[in-house]
Parts: sequence; C-alpha cells; structure tokens
Amino acid sequence: MGTTTTPRTGYGDLQRLMALIPGDPKHPVGDTSTLDVIWTLYDRVLNVSPDTVDDPARDRFLLSKGHNPDAYYAVLAAKGFFPTSWLTSVADFDSPLGRHPDRVLVPGVEVSSGSLGHGLPLGIGVAHGLRAQGIQSRVYVLIGDAELDEGSNHEAIAYAGAAGLELTVVVVDNQSATNGWPGGIARRFVAHGWSAVTVDGRDHDALETAFRAPTAGRSDGATTGRSEAVGAGRPHVVVARVVPKQ
Repeated sequence: MGTTTTPRTGYGDLQRLMALIPGDPKHPVGDTSTLDVIWTLYDRVLNVSPDTVDDPARDRFLLSKGHNPDAYYAVLAAKGFFPTSWLTSVADFDSPLGRHPDRVLVPGVEVSSGSLGHGLPLGIGVAHGLRAQGIQSRVYVLIGDAELDEGSNHEAIAYAGAAGLELTVVVVDNQSATNGWPGGIARRFVAHGWSAVTVDGRDHDALETAFRAPTAGRSDGATTGRSEAVGAGRPHVVVARVVPKQ
C-alpha cells in the first residue's frame, strides 16, 4: 500500500498564502515589511510549534504591529498552527482571523494587538512572569519603528534595561517614525543598557545570527552589519532595516 505525504510549506509559499487573504490590505507596506523577520523566527529560532502552544516552557512571540497581520497569519498557517483554508475568510463575520490578531481565537497567538505601543510593555510583563517562575524560555516582541513615537515604549525600554530582563525586541525599520533618534534606533536602546544589532531585514542568515546572539556570549554597545553576542541579564534589540516607506 502506498503512502501519501503532506507537501511541506516553505518560505516560497508565503506570498501565495498572503494572496489568499481577501480584500485590500489596510497597510500593504507594513504587511510585507515583517515577513522575513517573522518567518526566520518561526523557521529557525522560536522553540514553539502547534503541539507546544500551551507548554509553559515554550518561547513567546508577541506581534505589537497587530494592525499588519497578513504576514503573521501566512507564517502561522505555513507552520501548521491553523489550516491554510482559514486565510480565505479573514475578517468575515464568523472567521477567527480578524484584521487584528486575537489570542482567544487564533492558535499560536500570544497577545491580542493592534493599538500601537502596547506590545513591548506586555512583553516585559511576560518576561517578568517567566523569570519569577524560573522558566528559561525567551520572549520576542516585534514592533514597528513608528511605534517608537509612543511614550509607553520609551518607558518600557528604560525599565527593561534597569531590570535586566532577558527578552529580545525586533524593530522593523522602514523609516516611518515621525522623529527618529540621533545616531539611529539602536542607540535609543543602548542608552538604557540594551545590546543592539542592526541588520538587513530581508537577510535570513543575518537575522538568525542576531536573534541567537543573547545565548552565544557577550558584547557591548550597538553593532551595525554584524552580530556580536550578548551576556545574560541584559535585554537585546535587533533593528531590521527594510526598504523605506514611500
């Protein structure tokens, strides 16, 4: 008797999966700017799978840019967290997939998001809770550079550095922030004791190296175009640069 196998869904399938989502995207640039970052995390870095979504020891990924969920949905579907058929009904009345991800309805989603400036403070709370329980898993938060216009993020950056929380924040930089930061985004974090790496947001190998830096050793300050390792007891930021928003 012959056997059948389910074709593996890979990075090359993501654009096709995103095309299944009906309607015109509200934020088309933001929907695609995060694609490579999210894929690299789920494909190479995160210790989480459809079978471990309730495991206390899993890694946590929080999408603060919840108003840009298309890439996130495509990656979750590709990795088997829910059927790809769900993508064809995004935003329908009875669909679990809305224009903002809902942690109650969507398998694998850690936090309901969409309002800018909330993801990093929530991630800090998650990291605190894990540390209090002695759980060694990692917390990853993805924010957009325009979210740095929100004061809540600056409070969170200062607090995480002072508390020595071991979490990783990814800032997707398409130069959409209103004011920017002297010396670049990474310097904003380094000023409060974070380690920082700035990489090409489409380069999967560079992204993986940057994400894994906190468990590979130690470095000081902000690096550009390369990944230097980071010691324990220090938050880490990866600035992923993509094509500037037009």
